[in-house]
Amino acid sequence: MDKLLHVDILSVEELLYSGDVAFVSLPGEEGELGIYPRHAPLLTRIRPGIVNIREPGATGDQHIFVAGGVLEVRHDSVIVLADHAIRSSALDAAKADEARRKAADLRAQFAGQREREFNFAAAKSELMDELARFFALALHKVSR
Repeated sequence: MDKLLHVDILSVEELLYSGDVAFVSLPGEEGELGIYPRHAPLLTRIRPGIVNIREPGATGDQHIFVAGGVLEVRHDSVIVLADHAIRSSALDAAKADEARRKAADLRAQFAGQREREFNFAAAKSELMDELARFFALALHKVSR
């Protein structure tokens, strides 16, 4: 059997994946990265997008959406520290609708306030969560 690569994907909220894989690809800061065992060491930022995980013997890939973060590649391991992340299997239309409703409520709540009173950090966080759910749901539906 070929050598495997250990992958850990973490977000602030949880450990999303930990295991040995044959291949992993993800959106690097300068373009798509594909990583096999014995890859050269690398430390880089990652863009929002999908992490594709190919386990040995699997017929399809697992998908995790990340909303940016940092990637560290060592000789036989990969660590992804994501700003926000969600498994594609955790998505459904009801959750996406709920995220859109919460974002609309937040927009309505702050619509009449002056700019200096607006909490940009909270709004950005809500927007990133909604974008993550939307894109992951859309990609999940396309891959079916």
